[in-house]
Amino acid sequence: MRLRPLHDWVLLRIEREEKSPGGIVIPDTAKERPREGIVVAAGPGRYEEPEEAGKGEKRFIATEVEPGQRVLYEPWAANEVRLDGEEFILVRERNILGIKEG
Repeated sequence: MRLRPLHDWVLLRIEREEKSPGGIVIPDTAKERPREGIVVAAGPGRYEEPEEAGKGEKRFIATEVEPGQRVLYEPWAANEVRLDGEEFILVRERNILGIKEG
């Protein structure tokens, strides 16, 4: 099954959970730092919110992230999705903190 995100939603593949030096799995829910994922698909973008647009006409803001990019996102903003037995995350692009490069 494929999922095509709408608006500024981004579908991310979840990175594996980390292990402590003693081999104990540390679930992402126990960490407070941003989480990491790989962009699978992204919606086309969004129109400005009324408070962003002011009195003028709303502009369209295109999505910047692209499939294959590794990103950091805010964990509280993630929506879990299961597709064909695999777990993914849906987040709005505004909740992506940055793209890892290099």
